[in-house]
Amino acid sequence: MGEFKHIIRIASTDLDGRKHILVALKKIKGVNIMFANMALAAAGIDKTKKAGDLLDSEAEKLNDIILNPKKHGAPGWMLNRRKDIESGEDTHLLMADLAFTKETDIKRMMKTKSYKGLRHQARLPVRGQRTKSNFRRNKGKGLGVKKKTK
Repeated sequence: MGEFKHIIRIASTDLDGRKHILVALKKIKGVNIMFANMALAAAGIDKTKKAGDLLDSEAEKLNDIILNPKKHGAPGWMLNRRKDIESGEDTHLLMADLAFTKETDIKRMMKTKSYKGLRHQARLPVRGQRTKSNFRRNKGKGLGVKKKTK
């Protein structure tokens, strides 16, 4: 067994070595519990193992699986970018790529003036929520009752 590392680097992210590897992987933007569980199963690593106890070979294998999940047999429904508009392929985005793609998708919707794009422009809820009682911060300052001045 190798020495314990307090910080381990996977997918350009520093992970806490004291946490279980399943929980530590959640710190990577674009990786949730389900995806982390799939990556650990594909790598053959016990999910209750501490992140600091990983061997260098295990960390490299896990890094490769997280960066290229499709190559390692990840199902299409587990990837976070399915049927991409430009390429038409299923991919899994992480960190800055995820934020950039989300931003460009919203800008594209606004440019084409789709319903969702117009809701984004007006800073109103996009997914059909009711607006009678919630989302008040978007409507401007409330006036209330003004006092009479003498």
